Amino acid sequence: MRSTLPRQAMVDPVRPDEILSLAKLAIQPAFQPIAEVATGLVFGYEALIRGHDRLGFSTPHDLLDRAQAEGQLLALEQMVASRALAIFADLPDFSTRTLFLNVDGRVAGKIVAYAQRLLASLEGAAIPASAICFELSERFDHFAGADDLAGMIRSLKALGFKLAIDDFGVGFNGMKLLCDLAVDYIKIDRHFIRGIETNPRKRHVLRQVVNSSHVLGTRVIAEGVETETEFVICRDLGCDLVQGYYVARPTSDAMSLRSAYVHLEQAGRRRIANGSLDAVLIRQQVEIVPVVSENEGLDAVFDFFRQSPQRSFVPVINAGGEPRGVLHEHHLKEMIYHPFGRDLLQNKLYRRTVLDFVTPAPIADLDMPTEEILRAFADMEGSDCVILTENARYAGILSASALLRILHEKQLKHAQEENPLTGLPGNRAIRDYIQTLVQDGDEERFVCYCDFDNFKPYNDAYGFQKGDMAITLFAALMRRHFIGEGTFLAHVGGDDFFIGVRGLSRATVEANMARLLSDFSADVRQLYSPGDLEAGAIRGVARDGTPTAFPLMRCSIAVLMLPRGQVFSHAMPISMRIAQAKKSAKASADGLVFDIVGGGITA
Repeated sequence: MRSTLPRQAMVDPVRPDEILSLAKLAIQPAFQPIAEVATGLVFGYEALIRGHDRLGFSTPHDLLDRAQAEGQLLALEQMVASRALAIFADLPDFSTRTLFLNVDGRVAGKIVAYAQRLLASLEGAAIPASAICFELSERFDHFAGADDLAGMIRSLKALGFKLAIDDFGVGFNGMKLLCDLAVDYIKIDRHFIRGIETNPRKRHVLRQVVNSSHVLGTRVIAEGVETETEFVICRDLGCDLVQGYYVARPTSDAMSLRSAYVHLEQAGRRRIANGSLDAVLIRQQVEIVPVVSENEGLDAVFDFFRQSPQRSFVPVINAGGEPRGVLHEHHLKEMIYHPFGRDLLQNKLYRRTVLDFVTPAPIADLDMPTEEILRAFADMEGSDCVILTENARYAGILSASALLRILHEKQLKHAQEENPLTGLPGNRAIRDYIQTLVQDGDEERFVCYCDFDNFKPYNDAYGFQKGDMAITLFAALMRRHFIGEGTFLAHVGGDDFFIGVRGLSRATVEANMARLLSDFSADVRQLYSPGDLEAGAIRGVARDGTPTAFPLMRCSIAVLMLPRGQVFSHAMPISMRIAQAKKSAKASADGLVFDIVGGGITA
């Protein structure tokens, strides 16, 4: 991500014929780490230009503009890249990292020749081409100068390089590039990250971009992440990687670069491990299929199909373990059965590698909900599988039959966990619902805990069959007063119920709750004898064994309101807060209290 500071007028001390020579003396690359959101491990570095101010230029863009005007832009880009490569090759474990190199759109038409020359340097340093990612910024509409952008992308990928769309969302061609071209990453511009904790529109846009990118097999990097809150939200919305001051500032001191950032790991630990039903079922069905590397020769593929004759495709990964797609056996058969196919495949000059035959496949994270994975599979026509990743690296596949088994098992589990008396979902469904609800702050949300008062004395006096009638009565009233897409009803167990609501105002929720309590108090009277109704109480025994008069049954409801824009990384604080509010509800006159996150309890 290059600086986007306003360009300033300045006195030019550099003669036209000196721009490149002086740049060689003053310019040095700085590296800014890009980290995995789940682990804090460094995934790679973006090489940035530093030293431009020593030449009298206010921003790197001013230097690039000047170099373009003097016909030296490509030479300057090559010089910066070669210096960045020299530093990168000296880093520990560089073979498992990715170096992101910016490419000015004005040299896009020459980038393939530039990349081909770069290959010689890579081979000398034993750096695989897949360790290099070219960033194509959409901020400036310079790519119109490339006659065949799609062809350029195909050529770069055929050479083994990776590609990213930089400054995604604020330029001219971002969605078009994502739609038309098979890029490996998109880098979400800082505009969509700044203030995301208070802007539901930004969260909605980011969530949709992440989901669409993952369906297309593209990973998402959040740029300009500067606070822990921004980091947590980007992580929870599905971003794969993060870059920004919260991770680390750019540095020209290679010795200060780390392999991991502990504060990211600690922030990640605060998120409780995903124990949802989807996560459990997906991990049961994931199939660890052997893979081939994109840089291998086709002999490796033939060996795979010989050893696995039941397979019709093989997943393909790059040197960093990231999936690149799949290779179908029928593509090779077309070559083998062609009159000259075998000769071509064996011809060294022909140089066909695995990468030449790779086709895209939908990619999903292990913790993605089943419905989203199924949507990704269905949206990519002709897919044989979904490639699963963990921390952006290959973790296995899900076949179509495995997806169907997961959906069937999920429906079966839900049926088994439904309360047999009320037919409402139980505790696992409640946990999964709250976990999703607290991470989506696009609107006000309400978490409601319902608990009968004086139910045990009634159950003891009238018997469990009458007690069951009170429970089914309340369940029926819940269904009457809370309907619609934004409502979730569940039965915790016994006389405890749960209601989740979104998309309604507090006034509407309060009115519905009041009607629910009123109707229950009126209808439950039919379950008492005339004598108990006249007395307004039933005789029973308290917990300490003393005879006691218990008032007629009612329900108390504690409502926890999550304001718009308020998000949490996990559900534990919500569960604890609603338990505290329940005590206040039982002590209140009408049995209804509201507890507002960031505010206080109101009756």
